[in-house]
Amino acid sequence: MNKVAELFKIQHPIIAGGMVWVSGWRLAAAVSNAGGLGLLGAGSMHPDVLREHIRKARVATDKPFGVNVPLLYPEIDKVMDILVEEGVKVVFTSAGNPKTWTAMLKSHGMTVAHVVSSSKFALKAQEAGVDAVVAEGFEAGGHNGREETTTFVLIPQVRQAISIPLIAAGGIATGRGMLAAMALGADGVQMGTAFALAEESSAHTAFKEKSIALQEGDTMLCLKKLAPTRLVKNDFYARVALAENAGMDADELRDILGKGRAKLGIFEGNLVDGELEIGQIASLIKEIKPAKRIIDDIVEEFNRAKVVFANKN
Repeated sequence: MNKVAELFKIQHPIIAGGMVWVSGWRLAAAVSNAGGLGLLGAGSMHPDVLREHIRKARVATDKPFGVNVPLLYPEIDKVMDILVEEGVKVVFTSAGNPKTWTAMLKSHGMTVAHVVSSSKFALKAQEAGVDAVVAEGFEAGGHNGREETTTFVLIPQVRQAISIPLIAAGGIATGRGMLAAMALGADGVQMGTAFALAEESSAHTAFKEKSIALQEGDTMLCLKKLAPTRLVKNDFYARVALAENAGMDADELRDILGKGRAKLGIFEGNLVDGELEIGQIASLIKEIKPAKRIIDDIVEEFNRAKVVFANKN
C-alpha cells in the first residue's frame, strides 16, 4: 500500500493544503469524503473558530481529516490545547521549529507532518520525530521558502536526505504532476492551488475567477524582506514591487502590507488592493470544480499516465 495513504488511513495519497481564508470545514470534509486528506487552515482562524470548524468537519465526514497549524501563530498555546481537547488525529505544522510541539502532539496520539522548503530542514523535521515531511517548492502560492528551490530540484534531494514518508508540494495540480513527483521520490502530494479554486473553498468567487483566468507569469514571489510570498500581479503587488525596487526596508514594506491584506483579497474578493496568494499552477486551471471531481480527475489522469509511461519503457 502507498506509504502516505497508509499513514493517514486515506484512499488516495492526495492532501489538500490547509490554507488561510480558504480551507474551512466544507473543503476539508469534501476532500476527505472524496478519498484524500482534507486539512483545516488554522492560520486564519481564532481559536474558538477553529474549534467550531473541527466540530463541523467531524459531522460532515467520517473520514480522516486534519489541521494545518503555522507554528508562529500568536495564540499557539490555545490552538494546541484545542487540538488535544477535540481529539484531532492529524496535524500538519509549518513556519516554525517542529521540535517545539511534535513530541507533545504525538504523545496525544496525533500523526504529525511538517512543511519544509529544503533538505536541511527536512532532516531536522525527521530528527524532531515527525511522521512525514511535506517538501514545498518555489512554485507554491502564498508563503514560500527563502531558498527558491523548485519542486523538481527539491524532491529528489529531500528523498535522499530522509527515510520517512515524503509529500511533494508546489506546482502540482494534475495526475501527471502527481506521477512526476512520485517518480522523483515522493510518496504522495499536497495540493494547494487546485483546492483553493474548488467550489467548497472559502475563497471569494471573484478571487477564484481571477485565478482561473491567470496566464503564465501572472504571479511573482515578493516581500522577501518579510516573508517571501507568491502573489498575483495586481495593483497591490505593483506597489510592493515598486517599493522593493526602491530599496525600502522591512519596516517600510510592513507599513505597505498593513493588516488583513490576505483576508481582503482572498476572502473578501478585493482584486485591486488585496493580497492575492496563489501558485504558479493556477495558469493551468481553467474551471471551478467540486473537490470530488478534482480528486477523481487527478486519480484518473494519474492512472492513465502510469500506463503511458510503462508503455514507453
